[in-house]
Amino acid sequence: MAAVPPPSDGDEPDTVTFGIPALDERLRENEVTFPITADSPVSELDDPEIPCDPAGRSIRLSAAIDHADRHRFESRRDLLNALHPVFEDVRESSSVTGWLRRLLPI
Repeated sequence: MAAVPPPSDGDEPDTVTFGIPALDERLRENEVTFPITADSPVSELDDPEIPCDPAGRSIRLSAAIDHADRHRFESRRDLLNALHPVFEDVRESSSVTGWLRRLLPI
């Protein structure tokens, strides 16, 4: 997930990376090797806040892994697949639609 912010004075627009692509970028930059236990990426990356949407909402990596309820990840793809629903839940729960769903018993 990435969004392009409004054009600025520069020639090339900046992109804002969030969710799984933001986490993937961190994992690649820090050359995290797999398989790993749940606490390994948290300690290797210093438990970063990972942005979940273009508005800047975020979740700590440790909280995302806790929500995934997994103790081991065999590959980078395995970790990203496990955390995808967590990022989607955070993004959805902070949207107007998510707010209305919590407010109205439908």
